[in-house]
Amino acid sequence: MIFKCKNCGGNAIYSPEKKKMICPFCDSEESYERKDKETSYGLEVCPECGGTIPVEDYDSATRCPYCDNYLIFNPRVEGEYLPKFLIPFELGKEHCKELIRNKFKKFTFAPMDFLSEARLDSMQGVYVPFWFYDYRTNALYEGEGTKVRSWTSGNYRYTETSYYAVVREMDISFEKMPADASIKMPDQIMDLMEPYDYGKLVPFEPKYLSGFYSEYYNMPSEEIEGRARAKMEGDAEHILRGSISGYSSLIRNSQSIRVLERHADYGLMPVWKYIYQYKNVDYPFYVNGETGKIIGTAPLSKAKVLGYSATLFAVLTGIMAAFNGILSLL
Repeated sequence: MIFKCKNCGGNAIYSPEKKKMICPFCDSEESYERKDKETSYGLEVCPECGGTIPVEDYDSATRCPYCDNYLIFNPRVEGEYLPKFLIPFELGKEHCKELIRNKFKKFTFAPMDFLSEARLDSMQGVYVPFWFYDYRTNALYEGEGTKVRSWTSGNYRYTETSYYAVVREMDISFEKMPADASIKMPDQIMDLMEPYDYGKLVPFEPKYLSGFYSEYYNMPSEEIEGRARAKMEGDAEHILRGSISGYSSLIRNSQSIRVLERHADYGLMPVWKYIYQYKNVDYPFYVNGETGKIIGTAPLSKAKVLGYSATLFAVLTGIMAAFNGILSLL
């Protein structure tokens, strides 16, 4: 499928800045129509220009490298692959370029072209597939707590230690515990992308993908649930321990978190991805497309470091020579 401008026939795309569909050719807003175009040659052939598109296994939206139209693959956003919801991109490419420039502009030893317009313009907006898990749980904590009090009477100092059986049981519900379902995206990085504002979730519509890349889930919900469950259990333990106070010490004897009900939904989260290649090594940077949070480490230019060291050495040598000259006059 492709979204076409009703006025000029150009490719209409979703604008994060305007939060609506726009035509970048005639500047029309909300003047678009969906065209379900397919070819008899499969997904790899662009229905607009006939060019061969590099489509990977889980791609659900991409851009034709020949005509630059953004295409959405109907079979990969329907049926079992239909997302329930998504957070639309809140931040556009230009905004994210500035965020990266501002974050790394004081990094003296980065390569010269690291923050260049040509490099940063390669940044791509990607909708990353996530599974979101809802849990209704029963959490039980059993332990031993102590309370210690001391007092002085005459010449003696007394200490009294009281022991208590500590039991906490509570029903705790969790909503939308996330785990990304993309093989391409590193799990640790996607965890660091959090948090997202789930209040900005909207029901899925294909139009939000126009102008961006997207994947459908690479793994079923059962395969990656362990990551979400670990987060849930960590939060449950924090809630249990947070409900216990007033003890001098606390020793846990047992703890259990039973899942009474579980439900998983599939959705998409916005991420800007910038890959900088230096000395045949990729340096990936990720920007949360809703909050602007940046994850990535700038590369180090050895040439700059050596140049700085040589300059510093020359300056210090000059200072020492001048100092020795002054001493010789004394």
